[in-house]
Amino acid sequence: MQQAIINSVIHTANQIIYDNVIIIQNGIIQSVQKEVPENIEKIDLDGNNISAGFIDIHINGGEQFYFSQYPTEESINDIYDSSLKYGTTEVLPCLITSSHENILKGIEAIKNYREKYNNGVLGMHLEGPFINPIKRGAHLAEYVRTPTNKELEEIIRYGKDVIKVMTIAPECFTDEQLDMLMDSGFIISAGHSNMTYRQAIYYFSKGIQLVTHLYNAMTQFGHREPGLVGATFSDEEVYAPIILDGTHCDFAAAKLAYRLKKDKLILISDALFLGRKKQSFKWEGFEAKLVDGLYRNPEGNLAGATISMADAVRNAVLQLNVTVNEAVQMATTRPAKAIGMQHKIGSVAAGFPARFVTFSNGLEMIESLVL
Repeated sequence: MQQAIINSVIHTANQIIYDNVIIIQNGIIQSVQKEVPENIEKIDLDGNNISAGFIDIHINGGEQFYFSQYPTEESINDIYDSSLKYGTTEVLPCLITSSHENILKGIEAIKNYREKYNNGVLGMHLEGPFINPIKRGAHLAEYVRTPTNKELEEIIRYGKDVIKVMTIAPECFTDEQLDMLMDSGFIISAGHSNMTYRQAIYYFSKGIQLVTHLYNAMTQFGHREPGLVGATFSDEEVYAPIILDGTHCDFAAAKLAYRLKKDKLILISDALFLGRKKQSFKWEGFEAKLVDGLYRNPEGNLAGATISMADAVRNAVLQLNVTVNEAVQMATTRPAKAIGMQHKIGSVAAGFPARFVTFSNGLEMIESLVL
């Protein structure tokens, strides 16, 4: 069955198109064109905007379940269905530092889910367990470990075509182990790392082109030691996802990052849970409570984000003073490029999935539209 989305302002990948319609058949965009075919179902957007749905490459839980605690189909469904409420149609559920058995369970859950459902669950983001304990953040210390060839080989074998992004502290790896990962097909992201500036530049030169949550859990910029933050700013090819909530990094720091990273600054939620409905949470030694809209541990430290991608896009406009179109790109085309999927998702063009976000000019209304 063919459908036509009419009466909308279309944000494709790099341009805004007026007075066109989007033709869809069997969940795939067929064309963006002037004419509306006869005898076709019409979806009237009443002059609102439409773009490819937001892409969240780092999300930990939905409204009810935390994927690392429950690496199950139910948790994946919760993440996906909850994300749809906030304009996000593509997700990478994140499994953080945990036991080897738990990691394999997460891989298996994502694999089985994707075989069963054809939706926007793109794969898995594995964050850890091979991170620097000095920069572990909320990750459980008992599961942080040094990589071994045997465990890496098993993760690579099981995670093939499932793990899309893997966050590591590269300084904890031998060159042989790092080469093994770089050849795995995973997108390697540097994070939870205590690297020096020179180390970071070296690892970027080896092909790492992504960092995990800029400013958080990494060596900071100093005038004598610029750290991983400084290296990220100095390398024009490195993508920098940011948690744009004003708490994980001050909006002033985010403005500086935008000036320096330009089209390589992308938005993530890194949400512990979405919707601020989960009041408290405990998983083994990890504990968090919702306090004044933020998740904090018993010591009062941040224990996870609460924003959605819709919140992040609004904040980009209000706090970074970017245009609505650029804020949308920071949540669609740019993250697609960061994970090497720009030819499959993130644009409104023929052959791309009919998974959209619709929004008003002032972003008061942001809704998913999946056909």
